[in-house]
Amino acid sequence: FQIRYAGAADSLVQFIFYQPIIHQWRETDFFPCSASCGGGYQLTSAECFDLRSNQVVTDQYCHFYPENIKPKPKLQECNLDPCPASDGYKQIMPYDLYHPLPRWESTPWTACSSSCGGGVQSRSLSCVEEDIQGHISPVEEWKCMYTPKMHVVQTCNIFDCPKWLAQEWSLCTVTCGQGLRYRVVLCIDHRGMHTGGCSPKTKPHIKEECIIPTPCYKPKEKLPVEAKLPWYKQAQELEERTVVSEEPSFIPEAWSTCSVTCGVGMQVRLVKCQVLLSFSQSVVDLPIDECEGPKPVSQRSCYGGPCSGEATEYNPDETELLYGSFQELYELYDWEYQGFTECSESCGGG
Repeated sequence: FQIRYAGAADSLVQFIFYQPIIHQWRETDFFPCSASCGGGYQLTSAECFDLRSNQVVTDQYCHFYPENIKPKPKLQECNLDPCPASDGYKQIMPYDLYHPLPRWESTPWTACSSSCGGGVQSRSLSCVEEDIQGHISPVEEWKCMYTPKMHVVQTCNIFDCPKWLAQEWSLCTVTCGQGLRYRVVLCIDHRGMHTGGCSPKTKPHIKEECIIPTPCYKPKEKLPVEAKLPWYKQAQELEERTVVSEEPSFIPEAWSTCSVTCGVGMQVRLVKCQVLLSFSQSVVDLPIDECEGPKPVSQRSCYGGPCSGEATEYNPDETELLYGSFQELYELYDWEYQGFTECSESCGGG
């Protein structure tokens, strides 16, 4: 090259000379087919070639040049003709002619990391092939390089988490001065259905003080005026889960009378799953599985006292099995063994 220099006295000219590429990647021919008949596969590879000596060298020489891009292996099917009847055995055999190449197999998805609000789950993949006997075995991943790879991570449970829904406040419990008002708070899921799972720490309060500006013509009480009937009854039902609640709860009815007038009998009662939907005490029956916690018993044994003139042999195991424990019932009468009297004869049988 020729340079004409006509710059200022303090100018700087820099020349950079690049060493010519003497090592370069080249693609090999296809390797022999993996099967002699019945369908197999074969691949190419890449080797580092010395341009001066026309010899193959180790791969590290080709890594010195950033512009050297190593070609990816190619994969193709081969020897697709059926095997002759005389020697039908081959080392690798596709499981059918439509999928002659190795394939990806996945493990089941893991459990979602969150029950709501969006989570993730994952699975692992492995490259496998199937022989003529149907046996599946893992192989190197490069054998599946031309098979679409499945996702290993996905989102799950992307619906919103249950949240508290507060209904309208009731009227104040007084017509003048300071009183209380109440409301029902329900846990609602993403479908708008009443459910559980809301955090008790974030639950809005169901009772608060209220002030009616109308003056009262009586001495004002220092504490808020508690609700009188029927407000007191409604408030009690809101607070006492065993009676009625804004959460689904088991509501047992009264026990029936004992099935017998004496001895051991049985009492039954109806247990419902109910929820209070509004302050107006609109109670709705729900399916039993909507209520959480243990269900109250619907039957129990009862004891009406001893039956006159009857003497029954006492069997502890049978009584416990049939009638249950009497700890919460009444006093139980039973026979007690005190021993035999003296024999009426000293010999000869008495």
